[in-house]
Amino acid sequence: MVGIVVVSHSANAAEGICEIAREMGGGGGLEPVGGDPDGGIGTSPDPIGEAIEAASDGDGVVVLVDLGSAVMNAELAIEMAGVDDVVIADAPVLEGALNAAVAATSPSATVETVRESAEEARDVSKV
Repeated sequence: MVGIVVVSHSANAAEGICEIAREMGGGGGLEPVGGDPDGGIGTSPDPIGEAIEAASDGDGVVVLVDLGSAVMNAELAIEMAGVDDVVIADAPVLEGALNAAVAATSPSATVETVRESAEEARDVSKV
């Protein structure tokens, strides 16, 4: 199964997004990561790398991020992680995680199909 990592500057936000995505997507494969090493607001490459490794079962990992520096730290984490086929989705983090979680349940899911599903959330109107 394609793994999904949700990176937020807030550990609570990452946990909540994964909770919602698990409920809607019906399963696991989601790893939340957020906050700085001291428990404050921020992101750090090492915990992101650990989440990527935890989410990986060999089918690849899609990473969703909330803000700019999370992208930079996710890119560093991907370089350092010993996992093949990891991509960052250019998607809104909550809606993208929901779409990705649903797409990842398909037996034919690939990193690219899960990333594409996450990125389709950019075009969803809320009102």
